[in-house]
Amino acid sequence: MPTEILMPALSPTMEEGTLAKWHVKEGDKVSSGDILAEIETDKATMEFEAVDEGVMGKIMIPEGTEGVKVNDVIAVLLEDGESADDISDAPAPKEDKKPEPKAEAPAAKADSTPAPAAPVKDGERVFASPLARRIAADKGLDLSGVTGSGPHGRIVKADVESAKPATKSEAAPAKAEAPKAAAAAMASGPSTEAVIKMYDGRPFEEVKLDGMRKTIAARLTEAKQSVPHFYLRRDINLDALMKFRGTLNKQLEGRGVKLSVNDFIIKACALALQQVPDANAVWAGDRTLKFEKSDVAVAVAIEGGLFTPVLRDAEMKSLSALSAEMKDLATRARDRKLAPHEYQGGSFAISNLGMFGIDNFDAIINPPHAAILAVGAGVKKPIVGADGELAVATVMSVTLSVDHRVIDGALGANLLQAIKDNLENPLTMLA
Repeated sequence: MPTEILMPALSPTMEEGTLAKWHVKEGDKVSSGDILAEIETDKATMEFEAVDEGVMGKIMIPEGTEGVKVNDVIAVLLEDGESADDISDAPAPKEDKKPEPKAEAPAAKADSTPAPAAPVKDGERVFASPLARRIAADKGLDLSGVTGSGPHGRIVKADVESAKPATKSEAAPAKAEAPKAAAAAMASGPSTEAVIKMYDGRPFEEVKLDGMRKTIAARLTEAKQSVPHFYLRRDINLDALMKFRGTLNKQLEGRGVKLSVNDFIIKACALALQQVPDANAVWAGDRTLKFEKSDVAVAVAIEGGLFTPVLRDAEMKSLSALSAEMKDLATRARDRKLAPHEYQGGSFAISNLGMFGIDNFDAIINPPHAAILAVGAGVKKPIVGADGELAVATVMSVTLSVDHRVIDGALGANLLQAIKDNLENPLTMLA
């Protein structure tokens, strides 16, 4: 019978997306792994691969359509021997949604087995192909206990064919709690109507929020309201670093490498997380997760928002390797070409506004991270030298925002001290 192709969830925060482009047309033969379409998420444009094989019978959602909900039917795939006439056996595409209770899905014909509803695991939907859901229903298999091998962990035919049904005692159903809508975090402050009425008679332009801006608004509102932030501030003398950087860049000029101050900051933070290992952790609801490696996220400003690509195992990489990787990630971030695994994860983040002339600021933690370092500009300032005499030095102000559930004051102070020591003694970062 025809197989529905559903709008995939290409990132944990994705609730809807734009079907930017189809790479197949009706009547084309499709194999598992073929690129079907390009889908714009709240963060990037990504390719969507087929997990089943057959013939593209009907495209339900034309390319360029915005606001396509996750799990909406976007196309129908036919198996060998089926024709477009058989598509009537498949559920029709969803009509425009109206503010009324959702009706039960239409019943299939008596000789057809409808695909069961998507299962739920730990409060999150389990994504599986329609064929995999039908086979699981026939076998009495609980999909919440099956590990998917398809794209982004989706459960496919081979996964359910090799899985064993659970016993009755193992298959006791558990009610899943509905996830909170991202819009709920945005529903603080006056209503849209109240704000518009406030400016009645004044000329203005309404700017529609795209998926990225909605996600930023929801996540950071939730973070600021739910994460108990506290802030630690230090001034860092950059004179030794600037001199060392100049020497290195002259030596690396032949290789086309030019290290930035930000490259040294990334390395300093990665090493500090190793030097203060209890701070290399994230908040996980009812526990913390403590990491062995230093995976450092770095905020990259793009038009309309920002990305935080993650440099993994940063403590192990050379300054030139970190510099090259950061340039590549930043370039692809600005083109919205990053894959989700490249901007998800990490335990620590860096936000550097010094290049914009900002002296100092406080950054908001990006959950589940336990800390973020806000970096200001390096400016010439008078200082008191070790011998008590006044001198002029290049000083950079930094602020460490800390999640008090994971890192207490003394631990945070130790982490910031380690970052300062690494930057003020840059040669030690090469030891």
